[in-house]
Amino acid sequence: MEKLYIICVDDQREVLSTIAKDLAVFENDLIIEECESATEAEELIDEIDSEGDFVALIISDHVMPGKSGVDFLSDVNKDERFPNTQKILLTGLATHQDTIEAINSASINQYLEKPWNKEELIKSVKKLLTRFILKTGLDYQKYLPLTDQETLFEILKKQG
Repeated sequence: MEKLYIICVDDQREVLSTIAKDLAVFENDLIIEECESATEAEELIDEIDSEGDFVALIISDHVMPGKSGVDFLSDVNKDERFPNTQKILLTGLATHQDTIEAINSASINQYLEKPWNKEELIKSVKKLLTRFILKTGLDYQKYLPLTDQETLFEILKKQG
């Protein structure tokens, strides 16, 4: 079975650790990777893609040394290998203009502010994983523990 990944990108190690801890509920069904820069994340997604696995979701901070989160997510959005990858911008420092850029250029699916609410993060991740699984054409029944049932039924109803 193909592997699904969530990539978390933040230049602060303690933030990455907290995100990973909050997402531990998904560890039995997918792989959670932590990257401290956009460059590290780009290398990882290339590796995941070359192995035939899926980058289901990227959660990225905005303000980081080197490439910003918005620039990184915009690059992923333009990459034809990842048309279904879902994207969350998780930041406390984005300006109004940064947010507009994230929506328009990166096609982010969700914007969450730091500090985030754990339950809100988990709910957002479940919704976005559900969308990814259905858009990719994977057998959603194999991934039921990852899905948001309400989102699943809404999408299946529209398709049906």
